[in-house]
Amino acid sequence: MMYEFFAKTDRGLARGNNEDSVVLDAACGLVVLADGMGGYNAGEVASGMATDSLRSELGRWLSGPGVRASAREVRHMMELCVDAVNDSILESAQKHADYAGMGTTLVVGVFQKDGRLVLGHIGDSRCYRWRGGHLQQATRDHSLLQEQLDAGLITLEQAAVSTSRNLVTRALGVERGVQLEINEYKVAAGDVYLMCSDGLSDMVGDDAIASILQRGGTLASLADALVDAANAGGGRDNISVLLVQVGGDARKRGFLSRLMGA
Repeated sequence: MMYEFFAKTDRGLARGNNEDSVVLDAACGLVVLADGMGGYNAGEVASGMATDSLRSELGRWLSGPGVRASAREVRHMMELCVDAVNDSILESAQKHADYAGMGTTLVVGVFQKDGRLVLGHIGDSRCYRWRGGHLQQATRDHSLLQEQLDAGLITLEQAAVSTSRNLVTRALGVERGVQLEINEYKVAAGDVYLMCSDGLSDMVGDDAIASILQRGGTLASLADALVDAANAGGGRDNISVLLVQVGGDARKRGFLSRLMGA
């Protein structure tokens, strides 16, 4: 499969700094988004450590030994790399008083050439899939709010105005032995995958996100529209979006090009 990638991050209207971090490596199909938390600039440190480490370690493996890895092998390496950066963030927080309590959410995806997405996440940063005019949330928030919804303690309407919507139950760098939730998806030509921090999902509802994606256009224009909508909704947090559009099979395209003399 062929993929197109685009990422954008914005400080928002209320924050003086940006604690989100987004990286991508199109050559190996790796995308990473992290939303940091902590006082001073600790959130920036945690999210930056997460994205930099995964781009370096997981990206290096995907470009070398893992270039033809199975989804199972990618899952295993993803878990190893996340465990390593979790320990690094935790140790840094313990060594530096200013970083005490820092942590970060995480969404990490590997888009494989055989048409499979290996998707891992921790916390409430999300991944959505836009397919055939329908938006589906591919991740499930690790948050107190989601647990309350799952238990039937609150309704969706109550959740929309809850004051506990940003209380996560899992985060990277907070304790030893972080649990990365990993799922696999078969991608299809025409799919658009949206990864985002809660600076988008808290400010823009799913119906509004779907309406923006329905317009079509370049990934850059879609990213601009999503960030603009979050700021129009209040911009109370940093906003990050990472978009991946799925094209056709590169081998089939190459064959057709040769057939047509292109």
